[in-house]
Amino acid sequence: MSVDIGIDLGTASILVYVKGKGVILKEPSVVAFDRDTDAIKAIGEEARLMLGRTPGNIVAIRPLRQGVISDYTVTEKMIKYFVQKAMGKRTFKKPRISICVPSGVTEVERKAVEEATYAAGAREVYLIEEPVAAAIGAGIDISKACGNMIVDIGGGTSDIAVISLGGTVVNTSVKIAGDDFDEAIVRFMRKKHNLLIGERTAEDIKIKIGTTYQMMEDEAVEVRGRNLVTGLPKTVTVTSSETEEALRETTGQIVEAVIGVLERTPPELSADILDRGIMLTGGGAMLRGLEELIEERTGINTMTAEEPMKVVAIGTGQYVEFMGNRREY
Repeated sequence: MSVDIGIDLGTASILVYVKGKGVILKEPSVVAFDRDTDAIKAIGEEARLMLGRTPGNIVAIRPLRQGVISDYTVTEKMIKYFVQKAMGKRTFKKPRISICVPSGVTEVERKAVEEATYAAGAREVYLIEEPVAAAIGAGIDISKACGNMIVDIGGGTSDIAVISLGGTVVNTSVKIAGDDFDEAIVRFMRKKHNLLIGERTAEDIKIKIGTTYQMMEDEAVEVRGRNLVTGLPKTVTVTSSETEEALRETTGQIVEAVIGVLERTPPELSADILDRGIMLTGGGAMLRGLEELIEERTGINTMTAEEPMKVVAIGTGQYVEFMGNRREY
């Protein structure tokens, strides 16, 4: 019995969709391995907990950087691990896998993803662009002659595309996304509070009180890190208005990219987008205030998809079914 699998191969996390079951796996795309023996110690959530906390011989790395493979061998092992975990023991027949890639990847990068997926045990591999997968997963009928604008903000890249008749008409991919939000918070804490914090702490701040739009009420959270002056551990209180200041530049670049795509959109499709609005997907779309910021700058109604983190994986999985059905005719 053949199994159809859709994989959202993200910089920050990997989601696996299995036909008939939905999204059954969501784990960080982090691998921890021993430098001395090259043996993999942990993959996924277990490895994420090791980030920034490992001894010299064990390194926790993200084999994907900005949506593309930076470490081929480790990525192949990681895909293999997730495929086996998703399928369990039922490996009678190799699965048919569709996997998504950022819209701006080069032919070489596409080939690397394809080869890594075949090496991980796929029978057939389909590559699908992230905005198209996001649109399918968000329940948009992309086969119609009607313009839909998708802004997919992941961990490493933000993909912005106008989709009509099942394909992208205008698109751009900027290498600014969730990871850059974290880095902006790290830089801000260093500059304003003389406090050195790690990636994971920055991500916690972003999730708890991060905002890109001035809120009615200020929220605060206590942050622990290392004082850059004394070198000793220190606790400071950070407010949501400070995160807005920290994230202003990076979120501004995403908004500029959205405006850039709108400027290149054919007029008929522009009219459709004005009617239908802009759809935000991906983990980065969960950052508070992003909808309001894009709406204020473009004047177009902006909404976030339900379960924005899962839509790309769902769309990728449904794309396999769509392709499978077409093959059967």
